[in-house]
Amino acid sequence: MNKWIRFPRVEGKTSRQAHADFPANTFEREMGKEGFFGPCTHFYHSHPPTGWSQFTGPLRPHAFDSTKLQHSGDSPWDQKPLLRNENSLVGLWICREPMDHLIRNADGDQLLFVHNGSGKLFCDFGRLSIRDGDYILLPRGTMWRLSPTENEPLELLLIEASGGHFQLPEKGILGPNAIFDEAILDVPSIDEAFLAQQGDTQWQVVVKARQQLSKITYPFNPLDATGWTGDNLAVRINWRDIRPVMSHRYHLPPSAHTTFVGPGFVVATFVPRPIESDPGALKVPFFHSNDDYDELIFYHRGNFFSRDNIHPGMLTLHPMGFTHGPHPKAFTTGVKHARKATDEVAVMIDSRTPWDILPDAQAIEFEDYVNSWKTPQ
Repeated sequence: MNKWIRFPRVEGKTSRQAHADFPANTFEREMGKEGFFGPCTHFYHSHPPTGWSQFTGPLRPHAFDSTKLQHSGDSPWDQKPLLRNENSLVGLWICREPMDHLIRNADGDQLLFVHNGSGKLFCDFGRLSIRDGDYILLPRGTMWRLSPTENEPLELLLIEASGGHFQLPEKGILGPNAIFDEAILDVPSIDEAFLAQQGDTQWQVVVKARQQLSKITYPFNPLDATGWTGDNLAVRINWRDIRPVMSHRYHLPPSAHTTFVGPGFVVATFVPRPIESDPGALKVPFFHSNDDYDELIFYHRGNFFSRDNIHPGMLTLHPMGFTHGPHPKAFTTGVKHARKATDEVAVMIDSRTPWDILPDAQAIEFEDYVNSWKTPQ
């Protein structure tokens, strides 16, 4: 068996409690293993760990503005793919009209996050109403289509667990009802509207397998189930149903907000919450060495309390290998305890395997993002 080297030591001036009561005029930096899940050491620096004057090379952080994407196509397979690795594919798509065909992903589970809009999902399991802020988890092999509400296009973040599955995180001592109770997960219904769309009209199913598309034509609508039983399910949860874990005396790591676990990556959700009130507690995300995971954040609503010049629909990517943390203005606001609560909603995806940045993402990159950490002169 393997065993971490774990014998905590202390050298010089430090805090007795991570993320609180720092020595005067210092900045804390966490260097850990396996993201926020393994052993870690906290350093106390006399300058901000992100106080660089210049940053060149491919390791630099990235920001992408999805509001500048030009979408086209009537199928989720027409999405704009942004990031890809062997375990996941992240993309964006806008559904403007009811889909006239079904799709089926044979490469992995599909997670949809509704950024804007509302409508209906029709799938093997039945019919489900959807709205902004919904996560919809579709097991690998599910046939489905979307029908947006008139004048409310569905703007979607698409996350594929390539060759794997989405599961729920272990909640440990928090108990099974923490963050959200599984009882709050909604499933589609085989209702009158679902039965009414069945019939002997020709339908086509576009199947993705091995990243290739095949078309299968039926002389009837294959969404013709009249019932089902089991626990391999399509489910929905809205960010408004998530009750975040909080501590008024200690800033919790992003891992405390994990919503789904995929093969080699996690999906977390940041939702509005009170900001730490203890005078000595850190009130913004801590500086940390991002050495084991690529970190992607999609900004859905509100003002992200650790970032400047970020608006809904943007994404940031912090590749593994460099230290990052709050921007200078956000850090100063946190020190002053100028805000008492966050109003942000964001989706974070942390990947153990580095992502390749795809051309559609490169075309909408905000090149000056790396300079946003510079101390204002």
